[in-house]
Amino acid sequence: VQLQASGGGLVQAGGSLRLACEASGTNALLNAVQWHRQAPGEQRELVATLMRRASGDTTNYDPSVKGRFTVFRDMNTVYLQMNSLEPMDTADYFCNANIYTPSTGSVWYWGQGTLVTVSS
Repeated sequence: VQLQASGGGLVQAGGSLRLACEASGTNALLNAVQWHRQAPGEQRELVATLMRRASGDTTNYDPSVKGRFTVFRDMNTVYLQMNSLEPMDTADYFCNANIYTPSTGSVWYWGQGTLVTVSS
């Protein structure tokens, strides 16, 4: 199983970026994803979660990003759409995913960070 995060970059305040977290592997099924971020000198914080449900995925957001960030899934890729970006959103963004395969069961994996820089 591999977990690949992408989509970071430099954007002006008020702009948008879309991050992607793709799970790949034989018979891999993505159950849940957490998006975390870590600003320089700060602790890593959880900003958004998505839980895969047959009746429809459920999502949760930290108050600091609610209304600006949206997390959604397309097959085994989970996206974090970030709008109205502010300098305070500058951080390394990480995805943490629970992935099921018949051989491993459900395991949590971390993707590598993708850097988001918001200029004022």
